Amino acid sequence: MVVVDCNVLAQLLIDGVETPRARALLEQDADWHSDALVLIELCNVLSIAMRTRGLQATSAGAVLTQAQGVIEAGLHGAGHHETLDMAARHKVSAWDARYLVIARDLDSPLVTGDARLRAAAPKLTRSLATAVGY
Repeated sequence: MVVVDCNVLAQLLIDGVETPRARALLEQDADWHSDALVLIELCNVLSIAMRTRGLQATSAGAVLTQAQGVIEAGLHGAGHHETLDMAARHKVSAWDARYLVIARDLDSPLVTGDARLRAAAPKLTRSLATAVGY
């Protein structure tokens, strides 16, 4: 089981520097979990790419469909009060705190490319490089 945030899911499906690592992570363990917010965040990433990088709507839709196939069975909902407590404890956004709540509840570190989030909650997170061993 792997808990991921939006940046790891996006890196898996949108070619970039970390795409090989994200793909390696999926190959190692295809049982990905996250907060239900992850697909909303991914929609935002895709809408920005459509506006600023010329990503076609059909391509964005295909990425979203692929993302749903990878993550939908492992979606969870972090409680609002737990999220607020986690955000205060680690001094992170409520968005990031939701991922931390899921990681804590599933007793599995959150894999994230967000260095600030890893610094804020090192016991609950790990980098993509660490997760895949390179």
